[in-house]
Amino acid sequence: MTTLKTMALATAVSTLALAAGAETKIGMITTLSGGGAGLGVDVRDGFMLAMEQAGRDDIEVVIEDDQRKPESAVQIADQMIQSEKVDIMTGIIWSNLAMAVVPAATAQGVFYLSPNAGPSALAGKRCHENYFNVAWQNDNLHEAAGAYANDAGLKNSYILAPNYPAGKDALTGYKRMYQGDLAGETYTKLGQTDYAAEIAQIRASGADSVYFFLPGGMGISFLKQYADSGVDLPVVGPAFSFDQGILQAVGGAALGIKNTSQWNKDLDNPANTAFVAAFEQKYERLPSLYASQGYDTANLILSALDKASVDDKEAFRAALKAAEFDSVRGDFKFGDNHHPVQNIYVREVIQEGDVFTNKIIATGLENHADAYAAECKM
Repeated sequence: MTTLKTMALATAVSTLALAAGAETKIGMITTLSGGGAGLGVDVRDGFMLAMEQAGRDDIEVVIEDDQRKPESAVQIADQMIQSEKVDIMTGIIWSNLAMAVVPAATAQGVFYLSPNAGPSALAGKRCHENYFNVAWQNDNLHEAAGAYANDAGLKNSYILAPNYPAGKDALTGYKRMYQGDLAGETYTKLGQTDYAAEIAQIRASGADSVYFFLPGGMGISFLKQYADSGVDLPVVGPAFSFDQGILQAVGGAALGIKNTSQWNKDLDNPANTAFVAAFEQKYERLPSLYASQGYDTANLILSALDKASVDDKEAFRAALKAAEFDSVRGDFKFGDNHHPVQNIYVREVIQEGDVFTNKIIATGLENHADAYAAECKM
């Protein structure tokens, strides 16, 4: 198990000595190995950057790798709650892992702040007062993509996503806003790397466009194979399939593609400008969407701890809900189900020197809330 204190990682003080004085313990379970490791590494690095900037010595962060396996995530969570006695948990990337861990954690009185996964069940009927999502509800970015497809005049989309909770939420979100027809709808295997069959179906479908949600290595594989296939239909996607790490692996094949996100490095506010510069200086790479979400999650926790002890659950919960921190997104607020109400932007993949990245070209949805809040009975 790796223990990192919220101060410069170069500090030559033993972790045991640092841990001894911690008043608040945070357990981070995230994906640090395998095909989805880039996402978890970015969440971790964004989170720890904010913690180091805070310079506090009363917080301990315990970090573990879930290897993208639900059974591992559950085992680690049990250890963190029962043996490590964590007060707050965070870090999970994948919705199937979140569904395995979050309800049990919150039921035991632990606060869970999601820096990524936002399954619909946890936004609606299975919401909980100790659960806060700092990123988005899974459908949100896909809803904005559906709205963009309408504006772009797309009439017959072929849509595909992995067969797990976030994939189902993705296509549900796209269809909620999209007004055209569907040339096809396919759920792929989670972790799949060969998309020859799906691309053949797209080619034969009569589609005028493709919408896909394939995060991490799945998106890299699909985009490379799609570019090589000669199918030249316009592609739309969420940021998860066109994020900073993916774009460097895909290269020029992604240029010009439109995608949707609640964040981008060119959002013009002081917190974001400072975050992008600090992240690039420390890690020698541009921050991703996931890094921005980890950073916001840490700063939300810090803002709440400035107002209340985590031991006073009611006061700490109220401090989290108030969300009085400088978000890299600019204005930040929670809805009644503890999910963000926020702008979703349309981005275009561009090239800056040797780096492939995104720029914001429009606001897709403004002050957008999720579709499940009415089902939450907090």
